[in-house]
Amino acid sequence: MSAAGFDPGAGVRSPLRPLARILRAREAGENPDLIEAEQRRRRHEATRDKARSRAQFRLMLLAFTFVAGFIAIGGRMAIIAASIAEEPVAEATGNPIINQRADITDRNGRILATNFDTHALYAQPRQMVNPERAATELARIFPELDQGRLLRDFTGGRTFLWIRRQISPEQMQAVHDIGDPGLLFGPREMRLYPNGPVAAHILGGYGYGREGVNSAEVIGTAGVERFFDTRLRDPAEGGEPLALSIDLTVQATMEEVLDGGMVVMNARGAAGILMDVQTGEIVAMASLPDFDPNNRPAPLTTGDAADSPLFNRAMQGVYELGSVFKIFAAAQALDLGLVNPETMIETRGPLTWGRFRITDSHAMPNQMTVADVIAESSNVGAARIAQMIGPVRQRAFLTALGLTEAVPLQMVEAPTGAPIVQSNWSDLTTLTVGFGHGISVSPLHLAAAYASLVNGGTRVVPTLLRQDRPLAGERVVSAETSAQVRMMLRRVVTDGTASFANIGAYAIGGKTGTAEKPGRGGYQANRNLATFASVFPAEAPRYVLIVTLDEPVETSGPQPRRTAGWTAVPVATEVIRRVAPLLGLRPTGTD
Repeated sequence: MSAAGFDPGAGVRSPLRPLARILRAREAGENPDLIEAEQRRRRHEATRDKARSRAQFRLMLLAFTFVAGFIAIGGRMAIIAASIAEEPVAEATGNPIINQRADITDRNGRILATNFDTHALYAQPRQMVNPERAATELARIFPELDQGRLLRDFTGGRTFLWIRRQISPEQMQAVHDIGDPGLLFGPREMRLYPNGPVAAHILGGYGYGREGVNSAEVIGTAGVERFFDTRLRDPAEGGEPLALSIDLTVQATMEEVLDGGMVVMNARGAAGILMDVQTGEIVAMASLPDFDPNNRPAPLTTGDAADSPLFNRAMQGVYELGSVFKIFAAAQALDLGLVNPETMIETRGPLTWGRFRITDSHAMPNQMTVADVIAESSNVGAARIAQMIGPVRQRAFLTALGLTEAVPLQMVEAPTGAPIVQSNWSDLTTLTVGFGHGISVSPLHLAAAYASLVNGGTRVVPTLLRQDRPLAGERVVSAETSAQVRMMLRRVVTDGTASFANIGAYAIGGKTGTAEKPGRGGYQANRNLATFASVFPAEAPRYVLIVTLDEPVETSGPQPRRTAGWTAVPVATEVIRRVAPLLGLRPTGTD
């Protein structure tokens, strides 16, 4: 084999002892072993160079990979930094406890209900080192806890025990100072009502649903808290506050005046509703006695529901409201063309229907105009006007005003305030309903019906949500009839039973109503429900105010006085005097 066949640059390994070179070396007297050594050195150098090239390639590849990774991460970070922050959505196979709840505000954004971070207190008895001392100290910190029961729970077979669902920071520190490892704290979110009892019946209250050691589900138990519970807990709302229609300042002012009125008039309870006549927005709604939703009392299990401060007299209280209903008979008769404000009505009493006799509370002329029937509040006159209308048309009209069904208000209690209506709407029912007996409705019903009559004649549906514009309802009376109604309500104040509302600062219209409360054996003469349904300003009403006092007695004179003109009217007038400036209404005269 020739030496040319062993080219070191070829893919075939060259021999360590090439024959041609060995022969030439021997002929020249050289050592052939040097040739083998040289060949071995060359082979090692070639192997080394190949390994070095391979290592360099790997290093370059690794460096490129790192550079590419850093570029990708840096680019992603730049994209995230330049993007708009969004709430991450976590996916889970279970149903997590949602412990976030949106705020509730008044129409001006002032907080009515918000959240407050606190802690719950629980015990793991097996980890306790001194159960006796822990029970003693806990009973001292929380007087409502029973020391003996705590000790039995701590020393029994229980492994877990809730002690308090929420505690204050001061209480938490006091429990921490006990120093027992078996007393533990869990984070909680509680509901806080910073205004205390103001708007308590509207807000309702809260409680805890599902709960764990580290979280609890805050749920509404009454009022708008319960009605809007899903919306308030919905993460998709992004924590957007729920804006109500009420005005916090007006609400607080009305409650203050009603509370003073209850004391002065010796009333058992009171209710007030202030409503926008165009939008149906409830600007204020109060029921007294009330409660603090931060410490909501337990409901009554026995007795009269109205004895509980939880009872909402403005919406759940369904009463025969008396003479405030007379304007409905007059308005319908005007709208049907049966009468005009100056039509003469026979008011000579009594009006007899079978064994029933309808009389007036005081002497009336034998004839009066329709306007005077309303101003002087004649039962006989109102009954005769209703008689002209008839049962079918009367019921249809009251239904159109929303007086025969529950008010669809955004509160869970609303369905419980359904009117009590005669199943057989007879001719006698028509007469008695004409002056406010034989049908029971809530003050909220009355407010909506009055608003519908005086706003130009279109139906108003009450709402607790802030509205941006008036909501056009169906027409219930003509604009002309609405104007006549406003005129007659004003005459009640200037010339009739509500003269105490005739103040110079603001022009008020309205109608009084004094209804004897039913009891065993008939109506009770000394137990009245006094109501003043007022509108202001009288010429172009913007608001309706209903004030109702339960069993009031005005005692400044020699004889006790229970009629609405002496009790409900002065209280309602003071409410208007105080809230009208807050509503942006300028006085029209001097007071």
